[in-house]
Amino acid sequence: MHAPEHLLAARLPRWLLPAQWPDIGGQPALADLHLAQGRVLGLAPHDPAFVAPSGNAWALHGALVLPGLVDAHTHLDKTFTLPRMGEVEPGLLGAIEAMMADRQDWTEADIHARASRALQWACEAGTVHLRTHCDWWEPEAMPLAWNVLRELAQEWAGRLLLERVALIPLHLFAERDTALRLASTVAASGPGALLGGFVHSTNWNPQALRHLFEAAQIHGLDVDLHVDEELHPGAQGLATAAALLQELRFEGRVVCGHACALAAQDEAAALATLDAVAQCPVTLVTLPITNLLLQDATTGRTPRQRGLTLVKEARARGIPVLVASDNVQDPFCAVGSFDPLEALAAGVLAAQLEQPFDRWSESLCRADWLRRGAPAVPLAPGSSADLIVFQQADAWGFPSRTQPRVVLRQGRVVSGEASSAWSFASSHRPVLARSLA
Repeated sequence: MHAPEHLLAARLPRWLLPAQWPDIGGQPALADLHLAQGRVLGLAPHDPAFVAPSGNAWALHGALVLPGLVDAHTHLDKTFTLPRMGEVEPGLLGAIEAMMADRQDWTEADIHARASRALQWACEAGTVHLRTHCDWWEPEAMPLAWNVLRELAQEWAGRLLLERVALIPLHLFAERDTALRLASTVAASGPGALLGGFVHSTNWNPQALRHLFEAAQIHGLDVDLHVDEELHPGAQGLATAAALLQELRFEGRVVCGHACALAAQDEAAALATLDAVAQCPVTLVTLPITNLLLQDATTGRTPRQRGLTLVKEARARGIPVLVASDNVQDPFCAVGSFDPLEALAAGVLAAQLEQPFDRWSESLCRADWLRRGAPAVPLAPGSSADLIVFQQADAWGFPSRTQPRVVLRQGRVVSGEASSAWSFASSHRPVLARSLA
């Protein structure tokens, strides 16, 4: 199938449209997207009388369209290990124990094969930017997976941007010299590398967290933390991180994943923490699938708490919030498919998110919330025509019926099959589109 040059009568989310975009019947007017040479030329309200001057046009009849997806938090080093494990104790610490046993048998070939399968799934889902954490347990030894992930980033360049985070337990930053050495190693390991830390009440050390930020600042690294992934109301990781970032005037971008403890804390204290976070260059990432499975987990007992961070309260304060896949088919999470929409669907139910298409789909598409230098408007003129067309979904039921999709990368179909109902519009006749609005 040829690459379309015009996508006509597309239903785009409200967050992606200019403020002055017209409404029809309380819904955003449908849009015409114009493409050329794999790039976005422009975007305009749908004109039913538009005549395609040349090339191909798809009449989408109001089908939902999103920019390429950003999966902000995954674990490619661990993925697809669950089938070779026995029974895993419930909860975060039980999953860690099972993984530590399994990693003794990892090889570069094993990691490469499992991670390659994951990247293929992600690409087919429409993901264009994926960030993976990589467990880094030894202060002197680079983990086996680190260079494998760097090689995969090179192999997938042009199809998917792969970033990797050194996920280092907080206690390894207790000595400042060690923190600086770790940051130096990460910085020297090539583009797309970030300094990360696992910050939990079981390893809590505020001085170590200070050293982590100082080392990242000195070596020009952005930071990505697993922070307060627990329901302990006394967890201090996120609040302390916000205070340190302000004190150090940290210049990079910081991503804080999980932050589940906010949901277990006194409301006033939790909101005060978010007020402080809002003053920092921090993005929160919520991982609904894994945290619903791991938090408040006890054998034979139905969980009482949901384990999600305060996404609505964070967003109300202007804090960027992303939703991501996290673990997939490993001891931390038995399910998953590297489709961020699956994570959003779980979040819609668990966090009771309103207007998931027009509002919360933004949490799957904003690369600028994840890294410095990414465009703030995903479909700005001149940007890559990385798009996803959902031919069976509508804005009311989204993200239901989103599995059938057509993925375009630089304007060309790379996954899925276009609906015959779209048809190619002739350059000699107008395209009449039926609005679903």
